[in-house]
Amino acid sequence: VQLQASGGGLVQAGGSLRLSCAADGRTLRNYGMGWFRQAPGKEREFVAAISWSGDDIFYADSVKGRFTISRDNAKNTLYLEMNSLKLEDTAVYSCAADESLEFNSGRYRFPGDYVYWGQGTQVTVSS
Repeated sequence: VQLQASGGGLVQAGGSLRLSCAADGRTLRNYGMGWFRQAPGKEREFVAAISWSGDDIFYADSVKGRFTISRDNAKNTLYLEMNSLKLEDTAVYSCAADESLEFNSGRYRFPGDYVYWGQGTQVTVSS
């Protein structure tokens, strides 16, 4: 599975962005998916995850209530709607997919839980 993230950019604090992650060459229908981010000098951190059906959705506490993850399996695309952006949301955002995520046990929160990764898209929030 090849993933392509897009939609990043420069936005003022309080603004919004919508990230997309498209899959090339294979359906995402059976894959759980997630968004991670990595700020300069920091480790990659979990942002949000969604099961293949969309029935299970989880967010990091830092983005809960501001970000919304969704997917359109017919379009093989994952989305991250980001609202009320803060300076601390500045990071490179990457999407990831895996067939074996286990949402009941928490096997979705760590980068090592995912096999397939897209290249990152830069999100910069300015004051």
